[in-house]
Amino acid sequence: MFDLGWTELLVIGIVALIVVGPKDLPGLFRTLGRFTAKARNMAREFQRAMDQAADEAGVKETAEELRDIADPRKMGLNALGDAAEKFEKWQPPNPARGPATAEMTEERAAKAEKIRAAAAEKAAARQAADAADPERDA
Repeated sequence: MFDLGWTELLVIGIVALIVVGPKDLPGLFRTLGRFTAKARNMAREFQRAMDQAADEAGVKETAEELRDIADPRKMGLNALGDAAEKFEKWQPPNPARGPATAEMTEERAAKAEKIRAAAAEKAAARQAADAADPERDA
């Protein structure tokens, strides 16, 4: 509430000693102590009354329900975080390995070989046609 350090308390004590006097200073401190005790009791009683009113109004249950709703474990955010972490650690396949022909099935490999052979035949036919008719491109 109040932020009083030792130096401030020392200054207040010296001023009180000068203003009130050494005879009446213990009585002043006793009265001040009683006053602060009453103020603390009033604040404590007010806090209890506010807590009781909040309990009667159902604020505590509502706050607990909101906490349950926002609980990351119940929302599945832990699983989402784990999936994101796995995604961040994922390394793509090594491009030096080439295409996935090593992992092809035999049927796909046979089809790929047929396509390569047909492309090679077409290329050879085109080269032969170009050699036979050199002015065709010009």
